[in-house]
Amino acid sequence: MTEHTTSSPTYDVLICGFGPAGAVAAGMLGARGHSVLVFDRLTEIYDKPRAIAIDHEILRHLDNMGIADEVMPYIAPFTASEHFGAEGQLIRHIDMVPPPYPLGYTPSMVFTQPPVEALMRRHAESFENVTVELGTELVGFEAAPESVVVTLKDHKGDMREVSARYLLGCDGASSRVRELAGIKLEDLVFDEPWLVVDVKVHDDALAKLPQASAQYCEPARPVSYVMGPGNHRRWEIMLSPDEDPRKMSQPDAVWRLLSRWLTPEEGELWRAATYRFHALVADDWSKGHVVIAGDAAHQQPPFIGQGMCQGLRDVSNLVWRLDLILKGEASQTLLDSYTVERKKHVQTLTGRIKAIGQSICERDPEAAAARDARILAEGGGKPLRMTRQDIVPPIERGLIAGEGTPARGVLFPQPVVSDEKSEQLLDKLTGPVWRLVLDGRRVALSDVAGLSAQFPGVDLRIIAPAGHSSNPVVLHERDGVLAAWFDKHGAVAAIVRPDHYVYGAAADTTQISTLLESVHTAIGA
Repeated sequence: MTEHTTSSPTYDVLICGFGPAGAVAAGMLGARGHSVLVFDRLTEIYDKPRAIAIDHEILRHLDNMGIADEVMPYIAPFTASEHFGAEGQLIRHIDMVPPPYPLGYTPSMVFTQPPVEALMRRHAESFENVTVELGTELVGFEAAPESVVVTLKDHKGDMREVSARYLLGCDGASSRVRELAGIKLEDLVFDEPWLVVDVKVHDDALAKLPQASAQYCEPARPVSYVMGPGNHRRWEIMLSPDEDPRKMSQPDAVWRLLSRWLTPEEGELWRAATYRFHALVADDWSKGHVVIAGDAAHQQPPFIGQGMCQGLRDVSNLVWRLDLILKGEASQTLLDSYTVERKKHVQTLTGRIKAIGQSICERDPEAAAARDARILAEGGGKPLRMTRQDIVPPIERGLIAGEGTPARGVLFPQPVVSDEKSEQLLDKLTGPVWRLVLDGRRVALSDVAGLSAQFPGVDLRIIAPAGHSSNPVVLHERDGVLAAWFDKHGAVAAIVRPDHYVYGAAADTTQISTLLESVHTAIGA
């Protein structure tokens, strides 16, 4: 078919890829009033599950977007994960932190990707300033000093040029944007062949399956078992080097591997796919006005279910920066800290996941026995207990206060609070904005008089445990989550970023103004 070029409008942001990261980015940017064109070479959502885990940080962002209630029917709590050693003995127990939950939601969850992804897309499409084009692929782009000119080809083969301030690549592990930008991947040294199997288990067979998620750390054949929502169950099965991945993904071979748990008459094979679990991270995440996020920027083994979560962390970290830049409230250099923060976070988390994965994947029987003994010793002779939330690190470097500042880089809690009208989660009253949150037990409104006028871009909130203040401007928290947090960090105030990470906390009121000034300097305001 003859290709031709036509003119096109200018957008603030072009997004290549309409998977979860691209859809959430489009929705977040659309909600902030920016013009967006998001496109994908595919015309439909992949109808089988890939990601299966989501956590409280990500659900918090979905709630900020206004779609948490819609996705909840497709989400269930992630059961504890029990790790069994070479002899079948329980060696490790990974669970979630107990209630009251620090971010307001169940800390670890499983979900069904296709309907959740559809809701993410529908949210993005709801904005008049967001245009969606499916069956459209990226041919190439040229970077200008203040923009990017992109060549697109639609499903008919027609080509056109589109210009935008920024191009965001959310186009997966084989990212065309990353390739054309010349961004290289760093190998974090993990490469293992696995078979991933999803089954819709018949109701009468559910009781015979394990009632908690499990890792079978057996040298002969390491296996992960995940309880998904409803009757969805997943097995991730390590393959041997001499096994043909294509043959191992055929139904007969899959059911042979599952025979320990299930027969073909007891469930419907939903998906069977072979993968090589990799650990990779991009050298740079932005080049001029071209930025990457999600699988385009990193890939990691799935052992604690953080793959999609990491992509949506990228997006939440990036969008508030782009928002300030596009509004002229910050300079282009604000993007430098995006790479610094997210790359380090991915490297640290991937290192922890690799350690768990390498422990699970031990194929030498003697080494596996030694591993089991070591883990049990770490637990004082009992199965070692840990929480998934302890595995995910804080921000270690980037746009946070200097070393020694309390709470720098950690996620800020989201307590249930009440004002004169209602009781609800904190974000419902503040939104995802820069916030100064004060401990109402120790700080009075008179102590911070003038700060709102001095720093108009920062939302001021005072929170106290119920009964500690009668001042109507003070929010009262129900469960003491925030009070305990302030006590833990020895702080009376916290400066919180739009992505809910703490820039820094102040040990007393005299430090608050200094911290706020450093924020404005850091973002170029």
